[in-house]
Amino acid sequence: MTAPLYGLVLAGGRSTRMGEDKAALEYGGRSQLERAFALLTPLLSRCFVSVRKDQHDALRGRFPQIADSAEVAGPAAGILSALSAFPEAAWLVVACDLPFLDAATLQFLIARRDPAQLATAFRSSHDGLPEPVCAIYEPAAASALQTFMSGGRNCPRKFLIQSPVLLLDQPRAEALDNVNTPGELDDARKRLGAAAGTGPRALKVQYYALLREQAGRRDEAVTSTAATPRELFAELAARHSFTLAPEHLKVAVNAEFCDWSRPLQAGDQVVFIPPVAGG
Repeated sequence: MTAPLYGLVLAGGRSTRMGEDKAALEYGGRSQLERAFALLTPLLSRCFVSVRKDQHDALRGRFPQIADSAEVAGPAAGILSALSAFPEAAWLVVACDLPFLDAATLQFLIARRDPAQLATAFRSSHDGLPEPVCAIYEPAAASALQTFMSGGRNCPRKFLIQSPVLLLDQPRAEALDNVNTPGELDDARKRLGAAAGTGPRALKVQYYALLREQAGRRDEAVTSTAATPRELFAELAARHSFTLAPEHLKVAVNAEFCDWSRPLQAGDQVVFIPPVAGG
C-alpha cells in the first residue's frame, strides 16, 4: 500500500549568508514561511515546519513543528527527523526560500511520485543534479539516510545522487530558484513585482457548499499577492482549513469559468465551486 504523503517546510537554517532570518523575509506582505506552508496545505493531509531544537519564535510557533533530532545539522537533519517522527509516511519536502515555487510544480511532482524509489525529485534546471529541497522522500529513505549521515555527511543532494531516485524535469525552469543573499533577495523581489504587475490587489471571493461551511461565510474581501486562482485558493485554504483540493472544484472569475492559471487583476470576483452532492 502506498504510504500517505505529508508536507514539510524546511525552516531551520541559520541564514548566515542572508544576515537575517530567511523564513521571515516578505514578498508582498507575506513571509516566505507562510507562503511555502500555504502552498502545501491544500495538497496534503498533514503539514509541518522543520525547526532546530533551539528555535523558538513567534513566526514558527504558528505552525505544527518537527524539531531536529539528528546530531548532524542542515536540511538532511530535518528530513530524517520527519521520517523518524512519522515512519509510516512519505514526505514532500520544500525549502522555505523558494519564492518562485508554485502549486502547479508541486502537483506535477505529486502526480509523478514513484513509491518504489527512495525519492522522487526534480532535476536542476541549472546543473542537472537532483534538487533535494523540493522532493518526495519515501519511508524507506529513512534507514538509507541514517546510514548516510552516520558517516558525518549531511548533504541531501549527495544522498540523492547515490540513491535510487526518480528524477523529473522541472515544468518551470525558474520554480526552484532560491534566495540566499541580499542581492538574490532584491532580484527576486524585482522579478516577482514584474510578474505580479501591481503587487497586492483587492479581490472579492465567494464560497459555496462545503467551502462556505468551512470558511464560515459566503463571501469575503481579501488583499492578496496571488497571481492566479490556484495561488489564491492555496492562501485561503491555509486560512480556513479547507479540505477540498483544487482538482475537486471549479473556479470562475468575473462570472466566467476559467483555468486555475488565469492571471488575476485588482477588483476581480473569484468564485470557488465544490461538486454538487446528490443527483
